[in-house]
Amino acid sequence: MFKNQLFVLKYFIHLLCDFDSLLNISLVIYLKRYSVVYSSQVIVDQKNVINQNRHREVLNKASLFFVSLQQFLLSSPHLKWNFYMHHHFLIHKPYGYLSQFIYQLKRKKKLLGELYDFPENTMAIGRLDEDSEGLLLLTTDGMMSEIVRSKKVEKEYYAQVDGLITEEAVEQLRNGVEIGLHGKKYKTKKCKAFQLESIPNLGERGKKIRDERHGPTSWVSITLTEGKFRQVRKMSSAVGFPTLRLVRVRVGNIHLNDLKAGEVLKVSGFDV
Repeated sequence: MFKNQLFVLKYFIHLLCDFDSLLNISLVIYLKRYSVVYSSQVIVDQKNVINQNRHREVLNKASLFFVSLQQFLLSSPHLKWNFYMHHHFLIHKPYGYLSQFIYQLKRKKKLLGELYDFPENTMAIGRLDEDSEGLLLLTTDGMMSEIVRSKKVEKEYYAQVDGLITEEAVEQLRNGVEIGLHGKKYKTKKCKAFQLESIPNLGERGKKIRDERHGPTSWVSITLTEGKFRQVRKMSSAVGFPTLRLVRVRVGNIHLNDLKAGEVLKVSGFDV
């Protein structure tokens, strides 16, 4: 009887997956009778994903699948089931921290694990460089990470720049500027940009930026749908206003809000 049940379970999983979609299902089923663990993980390449509607369709199928699977397993006298519950977090990454949990070089670095007792296998969805601050999404769910990263999700940054930025420079940022990328020239995509009328309430940075006697500074909002290496910094420098401080304040529909530097907020998921 158990072999037949296992076959049906595998059949459900493979019915659920299409070859033009990404789905990562991890199921852990404990067999009381033999005290063995059966684990099945299905990963389908996302190279041919057509659009976001396809993702939604697959996720809807996944939801229906788990309801059916729950009923199936609960009706079996031989099995008990346990789905690994994933964890999701929002964090205000402080200045001077790496967006990772392991650093293999000898030089001492501050890591995210020093800020909170995160569960095993927690990963950052995207990164902020060591000198940048702000909103960072963390999860234990590889599927969730891939879905968020595969979308053209807006990421909004507040940049404090050297000097009083001009409307002409802001317009250049909107239309795309030429930056260096991997030894080649790259023109950034059009984006949203505007000068902030007042200084945003982001708290003090861990390290003082510079003495005010060195000249005035100003703040600009830049919203991107791409994420090249140190892109905002390179863009502001390209228009003559180098970035002194950089804070990410939004990822899609998720805002930094009043989260203080170093604070962690556990959430049920990410509606980006």
